[in-house]
Amino acid sequence: MKIDYGKEGLDINLDPKWNITILCASEQKSIESPKVKIKESINNPIEGPSLKEIIDKKVNLNSVCIVSSDATRPVPSNLILEAIVEELNLNGIDDNKISVLIATGLHRTSRDDELERILGKTLINRITIIDHKATDMDSLVYIGKSADNDPIFVNRYYYSADLKILTGYVEPHFFFGFSGGRKSLVPGIVGIDTIQVNHSAEKIASPYARFGIYKENPLHKHSLAISKKIGVDFIINVCINKKHEIIEIASGDFIKAHEKLVDYQLKQTFTGIKERYDVVICGNGGYPLDLNLYQAVKSMAIGELAVKDGGTIIAVNECVEGIGIGQDKFKELIFSGMVPKEIYKKILNKEIVVPDQWEIQILARILMKADVFIISELNENEIGNIGLKYAKNVEDAIRTCLKKYGSDASILILPNGPQLLPLYKK
Repeated sequence: MKIDYGKEGLDINLDPKWNITILCASEQKSIESPKVKIKESINNPIEGPSLKEIIDKKVNLNSVCIVSSDATRPVPSNLILEAIVEELNLNGIDDNKISVLIATGLHRTSRDDELERILGKTLINRITIIDHKATDMDSLVYIGKSADNDPIFVNRYYYSADLKILTGYVEPHFFFGFSGGRKSLVPGIVGIDTIQVNHSAEKIASPYARFGIYKENPLHKHSLAISKKIGVDFIINVCINKKHEIIEIASGDFIKAHEKLVDYQLKQTFTGIKERYDVVICGNGGYPLDLNLYQAVKSMAIGELAVKDGGTIIAVNECVEGIGIGQDKFKELIFSGMVPKEIYKKILNKEIVVPDQWEIQILARILMKADVFIISELNENEIGNIGLKYAKNVEDAIRTCLKKYGSDASILILPNGPQLLPLYKK
C-alpha cells in the first residue's frame, strides 16, 4: 500500500500475517471550474455584504491587502488569488493597489519557487508580494491590548490597507482545533509577542487545545478576540481533498464563513474507533506538510489520537528540509538530552520560554505517552536525543514493534494525514 509522503508517496510492503487496520480518507470529488465557483462564492457571501458592495462603500480605496497561506500549506492559493484579483479589477481596482501578504507566522520566509506556486504564473509579476516577519518590529504596528491585557502587534501593511481580505483553508489542526479563518491573522500576521501569548504553554496544555475542538479551544477564543480588534472586511476559505483540490468554498463574514467550513469538516473528517492500537502508522499528508521534522510533530499528534498508552507511533514524513529552516530553538531542545517529562515540566513552569516552544511541548507530551519512530530522509544522528527513534523504513519499525507487543499486535494505518482522523469512543 502507499502512504502520503513527499510528492510521490511511500510504498509499504505489508505482511498478510500482521494484524492491520487501514483507514483511508474517502474520495472527495473536486469542484469543477474552481475559479468560477470561487467568484460565485465571492458574489454570494455567507453573511454580510458582497465584495462589490464593500468596495462601493469604501471612500478613496487606494490599497488592498490579501492575506495568503504560506508555503507549508497545501491549499491551491493561486486559484483563490486569481479569482479575487479578477473581481477586484472588475470593480475598478488596479493591480498597483493590490498586495498579497504571506501569513508566515513564525515560519521561514518564502523562496521564489514557492511564491510562484502560491500566486501562480499569472500574478507573480503583477502585484506586490510581502512576506510577513513576526520578529521585524519595523514591519509591525502596536494597536493596543487584548481584553486579557496581552499586547497586539500586527503587520502594518495589512492594518493600514483600505480593504482587508483573508484567504486560507479549513481542516482540523492539532492544537488550534481548525485552521483557516481567524488563524490567518493570529498567528499568521501578528508579531512574535502576540503569537507567544496566543500559543502559551498554559493554552497548549489545555485538553481543549486539540484536533477538531472549536468553541472551547483557548487558542481559538484568544485569536478570535484579537482578530475582531484588528479587523477583516472579507474572507474566502476553502476545504481541500487528499489531492489538495478544492471541494468546498465559503466567502463573506470572516466568522460565519469559517464556521460553515468547520461544520463541514466535523462531518467529513472524523471517524470513530472502538479501541486504541498498539501501533499507529501515520503521516502529515505529504508535501508540503511534511517538509521538516518540526512540521512532522503534527503527524505524531494524529497518532496520539489512536495509540494506546505505552504504544508506538510510526511517523512517516519526508523531511527534505531536515529539522526545519530557522527552527534553531526546536533543534536545540531535541538535542538537549532531557527526558520528555523534564522538558514538558520546564515549559509549563516557564523555565523554558523560546519561540516555537509549543511544538516541543506537544512533542514531549506525545513522547510521554508513546514511543515515536521517525521514517524520513533524516539520518539517525539528526533526530535528537530526547527519545525519538530511528528506523530505515516502516517495515523495520513494525518488526521492532512486534517483538515488543507480540505477533498479534494491533496496527492502525492512517495514510492520508489530517484528511481522516480517528476519534476514540468507549
